[in-house]
Amino acid sequence: MLPRHVQTLGNLLERVKLVHFTTLRGIHRHFCLWYSTVLPCNEMPRKLRKFERKPPVTSFNELKREARLKKKERQKVHENVLEPPENGLLVKHLIPVAHEVFAARCELLSSVSRLVNHIAIYVCSLCGEVHVGHPPHKIRTCDVRGSPSSKEHSWVKGGVEHVLPLVQSFHLYDRIGRAVSHNEMLEVDRIPAIVELCVQAGFDIPEYPTRRRTFPVYSVAGRIIDFEKRFPKEICLGEDIEAHGFWYKKKSFNKDTNSMVMHSDDIQAIAVQGMKAWEKMRTGASKLMEKYDVQTCGYCPEVQVGPKGHRVRNCQAFKHQMRDGQHAWQKATINDLAPPVCVYHIRDQQPTKPLVNELRMYYGMLPAVIELFAQAGAPVGKNYACMMREDVVIPEMDEEKWVV
Repeated sequence: MLPRHVQTLGNLLERVKLVHFTTLRGIHRHFCLWYSTVLPCNEMPRKLRKFERKPPVTSFNELKREARLKKKERQKVHENVLEPPENGLLVKHLIPVAHEVFAARCELLSSVSRLVNHIAIYVCSLCGEVHVGHPPHKIRTCDVRGSPSSKEHSWVKGGVEHVLPLVQSFHLYDRIGRAVSHNEMLEVDRIPAIVELCVQAGFDIPEYPTRRRTFPVYSVAGRIIDFEKRFPKEICLGEDIEAHGFWYKKKSFNKDTNSMVMHSDDIQAIAVQGMKAWEKMRTGASKLMEKYDVQTCGYCPEVQVGPKGHRVRNCQAFKHQMRDGQHAWQKATINDLAPPVCVYHIRDQQPTKPLVNELRMYYGMLPAVIELFAQAGAPVGKNYACMMREDVVIPEMDEEKWVV
């Protein structure tokens, strides 16, 4: 018995030494990587399967607890004090942020539309995978219905919409009012979700009118009471705006905002400007989303900017028959509003050689818009260093065979 106890104590001492040693040297307990300094690093969102739901921002147990508390509060007949923007008023210190986000989006679209003419964009006609740069990679990851047995991609020319996918949302004239019903699906305008977030945060667009309250709404026993008239006397309704605030006039808004004139012909300068606009747009939108709610479906990419989701039954994702086509709404993140398209990163050492399938474990990945700016000469931030995997040495094909 004594030798067994001595052996157990010896194993415990070795584990304590190992934990202390790893703490001093800085071994990450999840990834088992060596590092000298801890830097903030972005992570690409994991590709979900068809039956998987998006990870919620707030746990379901916390949501249930909040729902029970709200139910108890509704049973008490007293006034609940609402803070902006829940009471219909604007958050004053976020109005300049909304203007900056809208300007950054226009600048970003202008930069990407200029760089697409100089750097090739490829998209698979079967699975929709995107590749930035020429020639396209030869990694066999096309595994959808109708794809060849070799799982090779069928590349065609892509455009701006493949680098920056457009996420739309219903435009709300009154964000405190009722949700858009299924019968109003074709009557309500749909605009980019980033633009709708800026409009609700205080950016005024004449083509998309919205209600600006001067007096707050009140919540009594869970019911919203609005003492302000729907249309004050100083506001006159135009011919193109009906009582519910929808705009039926044909708009050229997207063409005006997407075509921002840039006089510079330097590709690197345009890429640097676009990189700053991308980070500025995402940072500003994240600040707006801390106050202004944005909803997304847990199974499909549908997004609705506002305190609650719409009631349009157009969800075709997993088990939509059980929900009668309605969306499974949950709180959205910045990746739902501006989704990053994952592409393989091409290093400067091998700009003309296509990426091969045998070495795909050594390649890094980046969002498509970041990869586009990087190939144009813009420096990539340190928060993308772990995704690029520049510290990993890519072996030659003959070396890979010896390793295997």
